[in-house]
Amino acid sequence: MAKRALIEKSKKSPKFAVRIHNRCKICGRPRGYMRMFMTCRICFRNLALQGVLPGVKKTSWG
Repeated sequence: MAKRALIEKSKKSPKFAVRIHNRCKICGRPRGYMRMFMTCRICFRNLALQGVLPGVKKTSWG
């Protein structure tokens, strides 16, 4: 889990636009962020396996 203080800090609008840091909307994780879904890779996988994300399906090598 991300620190609550850093999550709250990232919600505020920064002084300059280039200081925006992307965070997962669900857990607040700053790394592994997917812009298209606004989630981190871990939350993306959970949502995809639950079938919540439309158009996303699991692939296999078989």
